[in-house]
Amino acid sequence: QVQLVESGGGLVQAGGSLRLSCTASGRTFSIYTVAWLRQVPGKEREFVSVISPSGGSIYYADSVKGRFTISRDNTKNTVYLQMNSLKPEDTAKYYCAARVGAVVTDSPVKYNTWGQGTQVTVSS
Repeated sequence: QVQLVESGGGLVQAGGSLRLSCTASGRTFSIYTVAWLRQVPGKEREFVSVISPSGGSIYYADSVKGRFTISRDNTKNTVYLQMNSLKPEDTAKYYCAARVGAVVTDSPVKYNTWGQGTQVTVSS
């Protein structure tokens, strides 16, 4: 089972950009579907985006479509989330999560491996 570490969060003004990285340990990263989810205190974890092991299937939440781009580099065991045109409502702790296989899903309960999260704060 892989372990996941997120990085790249921070404080940015509205309209700005950040790139999050999710780096995995282990040599079998290429068999994992990886998702980004986010959570605001007091609210449920919210799906953001998902990418299949080969990168051939990608989905986004409607709230980020056209602004965020997910990608992966299996040679570096890393999945990226490029976030552009950030809005204050994007403020949250962002988590990457993984599950074995090519079935992509937006349901947090389907993912059994999680990182510790990275905070993204967008000021108005």
